[in-house]
Amino acid sequence: MCSSDLAFNAVFSTTYEIDEKYGTRYHENFKKFLTFVQDNDLTVDGAMTDPKGDRSKAPSQQADPDMYVHVVERRADGIVVCGAKCHQTGSINSHWHIFMPTISMGEADKDWAVSFACPTDAEGMYMIYGRQSCDTRKLEEDASIDVGNAKFGGQEALVVLDHVFIPNEYIFLNGEYEFAGMMVERFAGYHRQSYGGCKVGVGDTLIGAAALAAEYNGVEKASAVKDKLIEMIHLNETLYCCGIACSSQGFRTKAGNYQIDLLLANVCKQNVTRFPYEIVRLAEDIAGGLVVTMPSQKDFHSDTVVGRNGETIGEICNKFFATREGVSTEDRQRILRFIENLCLGAAAVGYRTESMHGAGSPQAQRIMIARQGNLQAKKQMAKEIAGIQN
Repeated sequence: MCSSDLAFNAVFSTTYEIDEKYGTRYHENFKKFLTFVQDNDLTVDGAMTDPKGDRSKAPSQQADPDMYVHVVERRADGIVVCGAKCHQTGSINSHWHIFMPTISMGEADKDWAVSFACPTDAEGMYMIYGRQSCDTRKLEEDASIDVGNAKFGGQEALVVLDHVFIPNEYIFLNGEYEFAGMMVERFAGYHRQSYGGCKVGVGDTLIGAAALAAEYNGVEKASAVKDKLIEMIHLNETLYCCGIACSSQGFRTKAGNYQIDLLLANVCKQNVTRFPYEIVRLAEDIAGGLVVTMPSQKDFHSDTVVGRNGETIGEICNKFFATREGVSTEDRQRILRFIENLCLGAAAVGYRTESMHGAGSPQAQRIMIARQGNLQAKKQMAKEIAGIQN
């Protein structure tokens, strides 16, 4: 999963710098854990987002301290932690989790400045499965078409830590609060870069589906349809350009791995909060209203007689939803349900809302763009060219 790769890189470089300052052994802990993961071909979830409670208050100021994952007991052989992580994509199919702070912290938040690895079946750790739009279609009989994408899917969960013991060898941050922000910033940068790849891949499939819908409807040669598809491609490839740019402009950290260009990564994610929504709008425009009004798969297969001449519901559906010659009604059903799945259904979690809030909501990127944008240097260049001396 992408979150594990991002967590691996962020924790790898941050632990090196913590050890450099404090003489701790977090970096060695992490390297041993990573080797264990690789040797055993394990899937790891990167868990960062806390519930946060009252967002105007720091972790140590919350009425309920569990709103952020924190240490409740320190022992000679490890720590005991409580709290939860929200929106954890892929957590249920992960063997282990890496937990990280979700915000920068002050000295009063030392108990909340914690990072560690934990097996998914650890005593006291459990998950509550999240809902998705149209998710009960997966439980219906004879609904493989109505599901929209019967091959692939995703899930999110609330991951709860109820007095979970973490041995010392799996601890990567424990009270060094000034490094919480570094770990968050680096993880978020990698995550925002990754959206220039994963969301673009989804966009490619949606563009292809929209093009097929136009072809099945017999309008693929219409100039207006062509122009919409061109715009979809332009937006999607712009996102990919940003992902490539922030990767190619990366730099080597003290630990030896590479950190992406943070400014360009945040520009990439800022665009991701916008462009997929326009791509979805154009896909719905091309596909037409049948995306949301088409009868169910059961209706297309129904042998219930309703017509004056003995026609079944299935026959009537296949009659009135037929399209151009050479295209089956079922193929039209399949592509429209797939578009619905990506734009409005279960997969819209990952393509729409996740594009908005995953890896940080839009304002988080704008804050980072302001920090990384080097406005003073830009002002100085303007002064020099304009001949302003002071």
